[in-house]
Amino acid sequence: MTIDYNQAREMMVEQQVRPWEVLDARVLGVLATLPREKFVPEIHRALAYADVEIPLGHGQKMMKPVVEGRALQALLLQEGDEVLEIGTGGGYLAACMGALAREVVSLEIHPELASRARQQLDASGYGNNVRIETADALHYATERRFDAVCVTAAMVETPSQFLQWLRPGGRLFVVRGHSPVMEAVLVHNDVNGPRIESLFETDLPYLVGATPVPQFVF
Repeated sequence: MTIDYNQAREMMVEQQVRPWEVLDARVLGVLATLPREKFVPEIHRALAYADVEIPLGHGQKMMKPVVEGRALQALLLQEGDEVLEIGTGGGYLAACMGALAREVVSLEIHPELASRARQQLDASGYGNNVRIETADALHYATERRFDAVCVTAAMVETPSQFLQWLRPGGRLFVVRGHSPVMEAVLVHNDVNGPRIESLFETDLPYLVGATPVPQFVF
């Protein structure tokens, strides 16, 4: 069966993303044009525009389109922004952010995923302003500051260094809490300290190295 990806992309935007309160015209424009299927493993390509998480290998999953849309809208990326992504995965969200911002630095702990994402970004023509680094974000060190940080996996608490990577006025998107009920939040790096904006409830796999230790109650 031949899939009309253009039609599937349009249906994803109109039937999934827009009804989930993603109304930002720039975000909708990127989601409606960027070929998501090119960033999905071939074995799962038929699910590229379905309302499901897609396995990427190494225990990682591609977020649902609705979560990606809400994250992009919340970050409110501008053309001059510099963005740090924690968790490249398949490279799709990095491509979306690259289309909305000036530059994206994306960290991926698994070399195979980093290499595959780089190949897909180059092949799709959306990777000119995206740099992928193979690194563990929990032990990553940089003096650079960013306008936005996007964490594509869940954490119980946000590490302090993630907030330190933000410029004044910067925004950090992260999903936090304990599965199966987690909260997506946007942390604003305001003058008087971090300000947390609650966005929506969801459930994501934990960032590698950030899975909470199970607690037993007797």
